[in-house]
Amino acid sequence: MNSSTTNHFIELENQYGAHNYHPLPVVLSRGKGVFVWDVDGKRYFDFLSAYSAVNQGHCHPKIIAALQHQSERITLTSRAFHNDQLGPFEKYITELLGYDRVLPMNTGVEGGETAIKLARKWGYQVKGIPANQAKIGFASGNFWGRTIAAISTSQDIDSYGDFGPFVPGFEIVPYNDLEALDRLLQNGDVAAFMVEPIQGEAGVIVPDDDYLKGVRSLCNKYNVLFIADEVQTGLGRTGKMLCCDHADIKPDILVLGKALGGGVFPVSAVLTSDEVMNVLHPGQHGSTFGGNPMACAVAMASLKVLVDENLIDNAAAMGEVFRENLRNIASPIISEVRGKGLLNAIDILPFGNGKTAYDVCLALKDNGLLAKQTHTHTIRFAPPLTITKDEIQKASEIISNTIREIAK
Repeated sequence: MNSSTTNHFIELENQYGAHNYHPLPVVLSRGKGVFVWDVDGKRYFDFLSAYSAVNQGHCHPKIIAALQHQSERITLTSRAFHNDQLGPFEKYITELLGYDRVLPMNTGVEGGETAIKLARKWGYQVKGIPANQAKIGFASGNFWGRTIAAISTSQDIDSYGDFGPFVPGFEIVPYNDLEALDRLLQNGDVAAFMVEPIQGEAGVIVPDDDYLKGVRSLCNKYNVLFIADEVQTGLGRTGKMLCCDHADIKPDILVLGKALGGGVFPVSAVLTSDEVMNVLHPGQHGSTFGGNPMACAVAMASLKVLVDENLIDNAAAMGEVFRENLRNIASPIISEVRGKGLLNAIDILPFGNGKTAYDVCLALKDNGLLAKQTHTHTIRFAPPLTITKDEIQKASEIISNTIREIAK
């Protein structure tokens, strides 16, 4: 039962805000590590991590310290001037991830837009595509935001309905289908193919083991840029620094976001080679807040926490434990368990009382664990990478007991 305090805050949002989300009926006021607390003081396991933006755990002390220290010095200069945080951040992240250059932005969708602009300009200036003819390929089921460009690649009616007309020059091919991609890339006007290594919003859809290697090979064959959208899958979430590392391949353009800001500040980044990045010249792309001193200080701290605290290895190990626990539930309403590292999902079969995955999430909330459905019958589980084995076991017990209760 919701308290009057909880209802008060929810009613304020309903009265004065836009109805563009359908959150669970819980009002959070505090977070630490893998836990969050609501306005009534009830504690929950956070198994969404702000869609993987809080990989380092809520309010990590080293990230908060970086935020506080920088906030007392200088927070924003715009790119009209240099600042003393941007260069060191650029050096650190490019050397860490093995790229020549980085262009920092603020949000994941801005990163995707930046990657597309880079690819189009590279297509004209380097590949030799005729003016205004460049095409960008996308995998079906993709989700990289809700700007007009992003929804122009969507097959989800909730995303694109009544928002047209849409951006031209985008082509869709089935995800995890190398033959279809081959046919697309035979068109010499294709500049790039953008894909999530694991599709998050689609339901944690994991491709065949050879898919990413095949994408890399086909992009090489047809001189097409491989853009990896690792906004959600990157920075340790799947048990590797990058999800592409599982396939031992390197994209031409890498898009990062979410966890790059450590859960305290919006930061995204596009990393690529000299050849691709150097097609940009002053005035052709930018952002007032992109590369601001606060963001750079926070992003540096966020990356160092991942590396220094071995959170990537922990994600791999805890993910194995968690998936085994999910499979051991053996409930007739669970049709599939899948994932890598600490990005996992279960599919819930429709059951006789008409309940869906959303109802399971409501029951999980009542039992002290927060997760969110994606689409009708999938629940995604993505706790902070700081989670311990003991916490995994306790959270798994909540999930198991809840599933068994609701399946009765």
